[in-house]
Amino acid sequence: MKKTMIAGALGTVLAFAAGSALAAAPADWSKVAAKDITLFYPGVSPLEWIQKGTEHGGARALKKGETCADCHHEEAADMGKKMASGQKIEPSPIAGKAAFIPVKVQAAHDGANLYLRFSWKQPAASGAAKMDDKNPVKIAFMLESGGKVELADQAGCWATCHQDSRTMPGAADTKTKYVKGASLAEGKFYDLYQWRSGEKKGFDGHVAESRVMEGGTALVSAEGKQDGDNWTVVFTRKLAGGQGDVALEAGKTYNFGFAIHDDSAAGRFHHVSLGYKLGIDAQADITAAKQ
Repeated sequence: MKKTMIAGALGTVLAFAAGSALAAAPADWSKVAAKDITLFYPGVSPLEWIQKGTEHGGARALKKGETCADCHHEEAADMGKKMASGQKIEPSPIAGKAAFIPVKVQAAHDGANLYLRFSWKQPAASGAAKMDDKNPVKIAFMLESGGKVELADQAGCWATCHQDSRTMPGAADTKTKYVKGASLAEGKFYDLYQWRSGEKKGFDGHVAESRVMEGGTALVSAEGKQDGDNWTVVFTRKLAGGQGDVALEAGKTYNFGFAIHDDSAAGRFHHVSLGYKLGIDAQADITAAKQ
């Protein structure tokens, strides 16, 4: 009996170790290329605003097929300053709100799992009332495949942000982010992942007709830590996935964007990236090479 129990326990340990080995992030992230991306405070700039030529000078370039990053990658910090201060498209500026957050993004894969690592320095707190007192920090990223969502190739996650979504001025508090004409069956959606600092857990959802924070099967783990003023968060997700998950393949690129809710922020009061490309063994803004 004792031998059987020992053998069973050993088998469990070995199985757990084997499973952990299959989902082991790079041991030395310093050897993985990093992309510097500046997140900026977006104010009230929903999809409808960026398409309106009378208010957004880039609307004409957008119609010609240029991307938001083509025009704004180098000026993200300056845009954030204008909006966080209330100088532009922010009717309710928050005194002391950080205008931008520089973030290092790294990616790798092992043939079975994708590893995404985000690292940044904690901005100074604004002193404003906490919108989400459970979570001082939240970080989320979204993936879209093949440009099936209109403007996803050009505007990143902006296709989920609409003027009638909650926390927008005058909008109802019941409507979340969504995609017009969404269809999970046709692949017209965004794959969504989030990590929350206070709850210390990850969420695997999607944005289609509405935002759903659970139900995905691709997320293996989401782990974050704070070392002094520095945050590091690593997501591990299977390359494969089920409904609501974008299946990732070597040699292909995917539309990618991410956001940080800093200073216990909620809703639209976050910092966002422009739209970029994530490549799996493919040249892109961020390339996940096999380790």
